[in-house]
Amino acid sequence: MKTLIAATALTLTAFSASAMVDTSGISQFAPNVDVSTLTEAEVNTILSVIHSGDSNSEKRAVIQALVK
Repeated sequence: MKTLIAATALTLTAFSASAMVDTSGISQFAPNVDVSTLTEAEVNTILSVIHSGDSNSEKRAVIQALVK
């Protein structure tokens, strides 16, 4: 029973953490994109691009290509 409770708590914590991803940086590079229409994988890919070491113009080009 304790294992079930612990597993449920971990699952809920992981779900809450994934729901709280800060997507405000996406609008800087693709201002007309409705983030709610993107899949979790797309958001994660875009956030990886945002946090990469590429120049802002390269980030913008990649992100806009991904959301089309």
